[in-house]
Amino acid sequence: MALIFMIIALARPVTNEKINDVESELNAVVIAIDVSKSMNAIDIYPNRLEFAKRKLLDIINTSKTEAIGVILFAKTSFLLSAVTQDFSSLKLLINNLDTGINFDNGTNIFSTLETTQKLLKDYSSKNLILLTDGGDNENFDSEIKFANENKINIYTLALATPQGSVIKLNDGNFLTNKDGDIVNVKLNESIKELSLKTNGGYINYSLDNDDINQILNDINSKSQKEKFDNAKYKSYIELFYYPLALGIFLLLIAFSSLPTLKKNKSSLSIVFLSLIFTSNLNLNASSILDFNTIKEAKKAYENNKFDKSSNEFKKLDSNEYRDYNLANSYYKENKFKEAIELYKNIETSNNDLGFKKLHNLGNSYAQNKDFQNAINSYEKALKLKNDKNTKENLDLVKKLLEDQDNKNKDENQDKKQNDEKQKENKEKQEKQKENDSKKSDNKENKNQEKSQKEQEKQREEDIRKQNIMSDYEEQKWLKELENQKTNSLLKKMESSNEDSISKPW
Repeated sequence: MALIFMIIALARPVTNEKINDVESELNAVVIAIDVSKSMNAIDIYPNRLEFAKRKLLDIINTSKTEAIGVILFAKTSFLLSAVTQDFSSLKLLINNLDTGINFDNGTNIFSTLETTQKLLKDYSSKNLILLTDGGDNENFDSEIKFANENKINIYTLALATPQGSVIKLNDGNFLTNKDGDIVNVKLNESIKELSLKTNGGYINYSLDNDDINQILNDINSKSQKEKFDNAKYKSYIELFYYPLALGIFLLLIAFSSLPTLKKNKSSLSIVFLSLIFTSNLNLNASSILDFNTIKEAKKAYENNKFDKSSNEFKKLDSNEYRDYNLANSYYKENKFKEAIELYKNIETSNNDLGFKKLHNLGNSYAQNKDFQNAINSYEKALKLKNDKNTKENLDLVKKLLEDQDNKNKDENQDKKQNDEKQKENKEKQEKQKENDSKKSDNKENKNQEKSQKEQEKQREEDIRKQNIMSDYEEQKWLKELENQKTNSLLKKMESSNEDSISKPW
């Protein structure tokens, strides 16, 4: 009876259950980030675009009475998120945003205003926050007219310095104009007129949150809050403590009058058997065994016990990932022939895995001194992915192959010269006396000893060059699996006013 009442308590009986409606009143705000090339300028650390992302996250963390939508804009606008108060999902989208995407050149603020109007058409108060360096336009009359007609309040957070900076490209070089001069982009203060004439505000960036606090405070003071979300929640009176108290009371009575062992022998046997049965439930779970095998293999690999890692991977069914990991273990054991056979037989539709397989195959060929096949593998890998380390390995192996060819030519030439010397010495031996013959032999021995030392020195140099090639790809592949992110999807928005580009930034 005590157990029955405790089970009833766990069911959590309630009374007077009610459903209540709660409506939240919020300000609708759209935040637009400039992603044109000029935002790669480095006058703000680490660059203007990364700083804008941080400011956007600060706005989200600071906002309490706002619902936020996010736009990216360059020549055209891209919708990252519609207006929402689901800030957890919004921050996930922003953190996964790849700022290395090559957007179209230009800064089309008119397109951003059109997208803002679409997002906020059902709201009486429309607020747009621009995170930008101002672009290149000197006149914003059309943007001001559109914003005033549609009652859009524009706030600008200027992310640039008056002194300006160069634009650093993804390849590490700096952007140049058509004359080959390095471009210096400065803050375009003309955009201040756009904000001041549209009932908004303009402010230069700050390293703390003073800038965004001033913008949000101004929005809250001017804007009319609207009903944004209608949430429902239940209210009721809990009753579980009544059956719980009664169950505990009955349990105390039961403990005060326990039956003897003799009378309860059969019930104890049932409990014992049930415990044995329960302990055997997981013995035949093959998926758990596979998981443990993978775990042991990975642990052995990380601890440099590559022979044990290979044995563990062999226990698994063959597939592209198992064969790749097993081949990596063979590579670490210096079993390059076995590794080559496995890498060659891996068939995969995954470009990333295909690239790493070909890179590792190239390394295995190189370690096996099959430089030509190594070059072929690296070149195939580079067709799948333009990787810096693969290029370095390719250049190194080409140099090794060239050195090997030169070495073979030198050896053939040395052999020819030695043959000629031997023939000459033989003729001299027939003509000269025994002492002259001994002198010639001594000289020949010295030449051979010198040649052997040179060959040994060259061999040591070849080994040193081969050891330069790193095994970064295995570690990088495992790390990418652990930290893999899915980039945010962007929706391109159509615009009636295409930006006319005069400069490539």
